[in-house]
Amino acid sequence: MAEKRDYYEVLGVDRSASDDAIKKAYRKVAMKYHPDRNPGDQAAEESFKEASEAYEVLSDGEKKARYDQFGHQAFGAGGGGGFGGGGGFHDASDIFEQVFGGGFNINDLFGGGAGGRRRGGAARGSDLRYDLDVDFEEAALGSSRTLTLPVSSTCGRCSGSGAEPGTSRSTCGTCGGRGQVSSGSGFIQFSQTCPTCGGAGETIASPCRECKGAGSVKERTKLKLRIPAGVESGSRQRLAGKGEAGSRGGPAGDLFIVFHVKDHAFFRRNNLDVLLEVPVPFYVAMMGGEIEVPTLHGDARLKIPAGTQNGKMFRLRGQGIVDQAHGHGKGDQHVMVNIEVPAKLSGKEKKAMEKLCSALHENHFEESVRLRKDAARFYERKRKLENDE
Repeated sequence: MAEKRDYYEVLGVDRSASDDAIKKAYRKVAMKYHPDRNPGDQAAEESFKEASEAYEVLSDGEKKARYDQFGHQAFGAGGGGGFGGGGGFHDASDIFEQVFGGGFNINDLFGGGAGGRRRGGAARGSDLRYDLDVDFEEAALGSSRTLTLPVSSTCGRCSGSGAEPGTSRSTCGTCGGRGQVSSGSGFIQFSQTCPTCGGAGETIASPCRECKGAGSVKERTKLKLRIPAGVESGSRQRLAGKGEAGSRGGPAGDLFIVFHVKDHAFFRRNNLDVLLEVPVPFYVAMMGGEIEVPTLHGDARLKIPAGTQNGKMFRLRGQGIVDQAHGHGKGDQHVMVNIEVPAKLSGKEKKAMEKLCSALHENHFEESVRLRKDAARFYERKRKLENDE
């Protein structure tokens, strides 16, 4: 998957650029690569989406601050595209319309029929979003799924034209194929959507029996999906051409998979590292030994030194999450020990414990006496030095 470009580079502005400068830069790039100005140009369409995504982040103060601090990782490690940075999903054309205003005529904006698209021409299908719940292990190690999605596909009977086979669409006689009708006189002209064709610019005398003139039909489609290792909640994956079918033979939209990672019963994630609490018998903590620790990659042996205290943290290198951003390496697993004290003891165990506690108490008492004597000698020397001065 190609690495995402820096948003400032996409719009051609400095990091210190003002809001007006960012908006002006977006208008320039969006006008250049808009799909209606570049019909059938997939590279231009991708550049238009890229610019819209960059503007959505850099025009929002909060998102811009997060991006300046964390880069693309601020909005999830996976996906390659998508809009919204953890909030709602926005289409690139929605952002374009917000910037240019909802009342513009796209044909007039791009200079009429020479550079624009006819109202009755092919139209790209809508992008779709699918929220997918994945288990912790699937997200950490990667997996694959087969999804069954209800999407619009090009009608097989009419090949997307909407017209019954053997017939064809006709140019609308009311608007002459423009999709709009004008009224008024002199310098004042008002435009509105053509009431006959609904803005399509064409009419269908004999609609297709299968799709009723829509050019597409709803179908349940099976889709094989690869879940990349290391995805986080909010990560997005773009599947080009897997969205809604285009109208009148236009290209299909894209499908954006948004991942939601479920919590694990034991493991916790911190970036590429995994955190785990494990119980350790008190005698192992006292005397030392080895315990078996579960990891995402299988069980591992962990050496516990004698005298280990409750809450001590150990590290298992390379037992964490795959570093998806760089394509290699893994994080670590951090293991915190939780020393277990037995709630009940047998008579034999109790006697042995009493003997041990007695020995520990005696040793602790002797150590306390020694420490008090050392402290007394220290203060005596300190007093003599102060008197000599």
